[in-house]
Amino acid sequence: MGIIAWILIGLLAGAIAKALMPGKDPGGCLITMLIGIVGGLLGGWLGKMIFGVDSINGFFSLSTWIAAVVGSVIVLLIYRLVTGRRA
Repeated sequence: MGIIAWILIGLLAGAIAKALMPGKDPGGCLITMLIGIVGGLLGGWLGKMIFGVDSINGFFSLSTWIAAVVGSVIVLLIYRLVTGRRA
């Protein structure tokens, strides 16, 4: 699966992560999209490195979506911790 597919999955995973972790985030929609893209890439990488699974089976594979959403939640949590200290 190519990088463009991971970006598309990341966009959707960012929205899902935001729905799973509601709250006020500075930055709005653009930041949520960027968090989703970074989280999707992070989730795919972590799935391969930690668990040894090929989380890049395909666009409609459940493991791909789980990896992207988990990665997005992790990045969103880190983002909230960093920006919460600045405010």
